[in-house]
Amino acid sequence: MPGDSRDLSRLRIALTAFFALDGFVFAGWVVRIPAIKQQTGSSAGALGLALLGVSAGAVITMTLTGRLCRRYGSHPVTVVCAVLLSLSVSLPPLTHSAPALGAVLLVFGAAYGGINVAFNSAAVDLVAALRRPIMPSFHAAFSLGGMIGAGLGGLVAGALSPTRHLLGLSLVGLLVTAVAGRTLLRQEPPAQVDRAPSSPPETHRAAARRTGGRGLVVVFGLIALCTAYGEGAMADWGALHLQQDLAASSGAAAAGYSCFALAMTVGRATGTSLLERLGRARTVIGGGTVAAVGMLLGSLAPSVWAALIGFAVTGLGLANLFPVAVERAGALTGPSGVAVASTFGYGGMLLGPPAIGFMADWFSLSAALTSVAALAAVAAAIGVSTRRTMGA
Repeated sequence: MPGDSRDLSRLRIALTAFFALDGFVFAGWVVRIPAIKQQTGSSAGALGLALLGVSAGAVITMTLTGRLCRRYGSHPVTVVCAVLLSLSVSLPPLTHSAPALGAVLLVFGAAYGGINVAFNSAAVDLVAALRRPIMPSFHAAFSLGGMIGAGLGGLVAGALSPTRHLLGLSLVGLLVTAVAGRTLLRQEPPAQVDRAPSSPPETHRAAARRTGGRGLVVVFGLIALCTAYGEGAMADWGALHLQQDLAASSGAAAAGYSCFALAMTVGRATGTSLLERLGRARTVIGGGTVAAVGMLLGSLAPSVWAALIGFAVTGLGLANLFPVAVERAGALTGPSGVAVASTFGYGGMLLGPPAIGFMADWFSLSAALTSVAALAAVAAAIGVSTRRTMGA
C-alpha cells in the first residue's frame, strides 16, 4: 500500500513540525522573561506568582484536552492549540503588571498544555500504525526546537524588543501551523481509520480494561514525573551548582545545561534504534540506571569537567524515558492516558526546581541534586516491575 505509506510519512513529518514548533516557541518565550520582568516592574516574588499561570493553565487544560481529543480527534485539537499557542506567545509584552502577566500566561499555559496532549495522542496513533517505536524522534524534534529557539532568542535579544521578538514567534508559529496543519486536517488518525480488532492499540486498551489499566497509566506517569523532575532541576540548578560549588566560570557554568540538553537531544534522535534493539523495558531500566550514575557523578564530582560529563550522561539516560512512558500510557487508554502521563510529567518539572531549593537550604546544593539520581533509579525500578506490561 504505497499510498498509505506516503500518507503516514507525510503525517510523521507534520507531527514532527508541531513538536519542534512547540519547543521553539516555548524556549523563545523563556529567554525573554528577564525583559518582561523589567517591563512589568515585578519583584521576584510577583514574577514567580505570574509564572505559575503557565503551570496552572497547562495542568488544568491537559485533562480537558484528553476529552476533546476523544470527541473531536487529536488532529483538529492539535491545530487549534497550535494557533492558540502562536497567538498567545505575543501577549506577555503587552502587559504592564504582574497580575496582567499572570492572566495572559494562563492562556499561554493552557495552549501549551493542550498541544502537548494533542500531538502526543496523535503520535501514539501513528506509532501504532507504523508498528515502530518512533516516539523518541518526535521528542527529539521538541528538544531541537527548544535549543534553536533559545539560541536564536539569545542572539536577537539585544537587537529586538520583546514585543517584536515574540510577535515574530507568533508569525512563525502561524505559518508552520498553516503548512503542517493541512496534513493533519486532511487525514484521520491512522489507528482510527484501519483498526482491526487485534491491532496493538485495541489489544492494549482491552487488556487495560480487564486488568486495571488506569493504575498502570499512573505508574507510567510516575516514570514521566521522575524524568521531568530531572529536566527541571538541571535547567534551574545545574549552572548554579557548577559556579557555586565548583567555582566554574560563567561560560563553563552555562555549558552545563547545554551538555545535558544536547545529550538528551542526541539520545532521543537515536531512541528509535535503541528501542528496536533493546525493547521498551530494557530501555527504561538501562536509561534510569545510566541517568542515576551520571547524576551522582554530576552532583558529587570534585571538578568541573567531570561534572559536565556527568550532566551529559544524565541527559543520555533520561532521554527516552518520557517518550516511552507517554506512548505506553496512550496505548493503554488513549488520549486520557496521554493526558495523565503528561500531567504527571509536567508536575515533575514543576516540582523539581523548588524541591531542589528546599533541600539545598537544608543540606547543600550538591546533595540536593542527588535526588535527581534517586528518582532516575526509581524510574528504573518501575521499569523492572512493569517489564511484562511494558512489552518489547
